[in-house]
Order: sequence, then C-alpha cells, then structure tokens
Amino acid sequence: MENPVDHSLDLGLVNYVQHPSNPSYIVYRFPDAERALSFEEELNKQNIWFEKGEDEKRGNLYTLYGVHKNDYKKTAKINFLVEAKHKKPFIPFKIARYLVLVIGLFMLTLAIIGYFKSHEKVALYNNSTISTNSDK
Repeated sequence: MENPVDHSLDLGLVNYVQHPSNPSYIVYRFPDAERALSFEEELNKQNIWFEKGEDEKRGNLYTLYGVHKNDYKKTAKINFLVEAKHKKPFIPFKIARYLVLVIGLFMLTLAIIGYFKSHEKVALYNNSTISTNSDK
C-alpha cells in the first residue's frame, strides 16, 4: 500500500502518520510555516527530541517533524493545541454567526410551540368525540 504521507487523496483529517522507514517514530506534517513554528516551539519548551525536515509534494511545501512514539501523548496534545490556536472559524463574520444562532433559536421556539399546540388540538378532539356504543 502507498505511504499515507505521499497519498494523492489527502482529506486532511490528521496531520501525522507512522514513519515510513522506522516504525518507532511518528511524523507530523504541517502545510504552513506558522503552525510548524508553533509546534516546534512547544516541542522545545517540553524538551522533546525531534527531527525536522521539509518535503515538497504537488507544489506544496510541508514541514515534517519526526518524534519518537514514547512521546506520542505529549506531542498529540501539543498538536491539538497548535491546530486550535491556528483554526479559522467556520463562519468568519460575527454578524453571520449571530444571525445563524438567532434563526436557529427562532426555529426551535416555533417547533416547541407547535408541539404543544398539536397536543391541545388532539386533547380537544378526543374530548369532543362521542362514543357511539353508549347510545344503545
């Protein structure tokens, strides 16, 4: 099977894989220099040994960090913090975010009102029907 780092279909779900030639190492890959620099600073702060390299694939320059598997838990936490620090919001404009929130709350309110109104109508219908068996 082809190495996941070199795979042509990169969905970007994770940015780390097992080292292609040494299974004792994990390779973290960063497509932009800001994330790579943040990751490297955190590795240095926590005194985690790493190897650094660069690789160009399909016109993109990736910064690669090789870390021993013994430090996986620490580096995974660092990786999540770096990704969170550089994450862009799903809806970039504040007004649009609040508009989506207000519309969602409005729709939820209408659904709750509709639920209780339908129960009222069912109760009225059940109370207004006359049993035909009692007329005999």
